Amino acid sequence: MQLCNLEKGLRIHFIGIGGVSMSGLAYIANSMGYSISGSDSNDNDMVEKLKKDGFNVFIGHKAENVDGANLVVYTAAIKEDNPELVEAKKKNIPVMERSEFLGELTKHYSETIGICGTHGKTTTTSMASLCFLEAGKDPSVQVGANFDAIGGNYRVGNSPYFIIESCEYVESFLKFFPKSIIMLNIEEDHLDYFRDINHIKSAFEKFATKVPSDGVIVYNADNQNCIDVMNKVDKNKISFAINNNMADWVATDIKLNDTGFYSYVATNGKESLSISLNVVGYHNVMNSLSVVVLAKHYGIDNDTIISAIANFRGASRRFEYKGTLNGARVFDDYAHHPTEIKATISSALTLPHNKIWVVFQPHTYSRTKSLWDEFSTCFSDVDNLLLLDIYAAREQFDGETTSEGLAQSINENTGNCLYIDSFDSCVQYLKENVQNDDIVITVGAGDVTKISNLITK
Repeated sequence: MQLCNLEKGLRIHFIGIGGVSMSGLAYIANSMGYSISGSDSNDNDMVEKLKKDGFNVFIGHKAENVDGANLVVYTAAIKEDNPELVEAKKKNIPVMERSEFLGELTKHYSETIGICGTHGKTTTTSMASLCFLEAGKDPSVQVGANFDAIGGNYRVGNSPYFIIESCEYVESFLKFFPKSIIMLNIEEDHLDYFRDINHIKSAFEKFATKVPSDGVIVYNADNQNCIDVMNKVDKNKISFAINNNMADWVATDIKLNDTGFYSYVATNGKESLSISLNVVGYHNVMNSLSVVVLAKHYGIDNDTIISAIANFRGASRRFEYKGTLNGARVFDDYAHHPTEIKATISSALTLPHNKIWVVFQPHTYSRTKSLWDEFSTCFSDVDNLLLLDIYAAREQFDGETTSEGLAQSINENTGNCLYIDSFDSCVQYLKENVQNDDIVITVGAGDVTKISNLITK
């Protein structure tokens, strides 16, 4: 079924509507003239917001919840035996997975911009959105975190522009129809689905080929995997880099100020922009450079680009400041891949500090197992690592991959890890041991953020 075939005013039901992505899609679909209902297994802040805004939201999944629906949208996390999904199929109500539905939405925008890559998608999507907002381009936005500048994780604009975070997991981004792409990086991840790095590269290549002849691909020429993919794609391409002087745009004169923020000069050899960041992390030089290149392609003036990047303060759970504990600053970060973790730790190292504490919750057994060696060494620069149990997410325990085992492997390399078996014990340990001027970072894609909330409450 195509969304354009569904008459406006008819009802779309979202299974898992309280999720960060599904809720945004519900709001966007409602703005397009569809009636919306949804369900979620638990109440949360987003569910309460949806109810307050007039949406009919059921708590708990029941077959009768889909009565009267003309289309049912579900997430990949919803199991085949979900009673609402079973009932929809029984009644021949069309069903559509979340990424397919988002892909249908992209058909309604002539300037869909997809931000893809193994790391940095949320930050770069948010930064690009702010740049287009300050340029007066009134974009619609779908991003995987709350972003203060748009008041949440989505924005409904009134223009051809639709800026979306585009995830490679299970090749879901292949359902989108982008006019332009930012390709930030390509590394091994999601190996519960992808066979190897070549399988991952092939997915990005397919995504890149979806860009039409009048679109553009902005890609990282410091990442060899991105280069390999681009060498196979005959499209309009603009490269950016820090270390590759052959790139179309390069970041030069990179400096770090006393507050831990970087500045640099973005140049293509003909013109230069002096960029100053107000988010920490060397990796954000690369993220912001990609936004500079994209914005220049779309004709946004230099002053607006410089201003928007300077005004960007980050998205939620991206080295987000949470408060203090015993005089130590506490941050929360979504990093769940060794490369992301090292970038987060590198960001912390640029700040004045006594000791650095990391509370890490591994995300999925498959990722922990496939990147075991990398996880065993990526925490070498922290003083104290508290390792929590693995957050299973969509997976079942594989019978062998545990945090106790990972802690032993880490200690064989760095000797700085302590396995802790509960959130309560972790909170108590931090309260008893963290000291003034330390930095504490809760890290992971699961519910580890609860720790930072508890210790700063």
